[in-house]
Amino acid sequence: MNPAIYLYLLVELTIVSYIDFSLKKIHNWWPLINIALFIFLTFFLPADYRFSIQTLFFSFAWLIVGFTFFLARIMGAGDSKYLFSFYLLVPQGLQESAFTCLLYSTITVGSSLFIINAINNMDRLLIAFRLRDIGMVKGVFGKKFAFAPVILLSWVWFGWINLKVLF
Repeated sequence: MNPAIYLYLLVELTIVSYIDFSLKKIHNWWPLINIALFIFLTFFLPADYRFSIQTLFFSFAWLIVGFTFFLARIMGAGDSKYLFSFYLLVPQGLQESAFTCLLYSTITVGSSLFIINAINNMDRLLIAFRLRDIGMVKGVFGKKFAFAPVILLSWVWFGWINLKVLF
């Protein structure tokens, strides 16, 4: 992977994470920028970026999974669109490693937030269980969190474990 692309995505993710954390929204122009950059890179770095089923697999998988998560109110639409375009910029040979880092980061952050939320709302949860009020339990755990910072965390981790490949 070209180190400039890695660093570009690191800077972009930092900006997107800040916006997502503060506004809880990822603007549509970030995926459009990434798609335009992918098209540009297919001409100038064809060894790493090309239109093929293998290259596009993770991107389209994120569209499908992201749409499903959006319908289940787990993930925002902006998150899935951004991940679709983000994986276009990860060379095919590194996509699985990037996905593994994202999966572990999501599990770690999600579990931590789940536990913290349960501890902070223990009194409400105990009342909900006594009353068998599922709606009250959903009210405690039914909150989305900004996902772009999790992507940023996974990207930093990905860079760390692939340092020799990147630089």
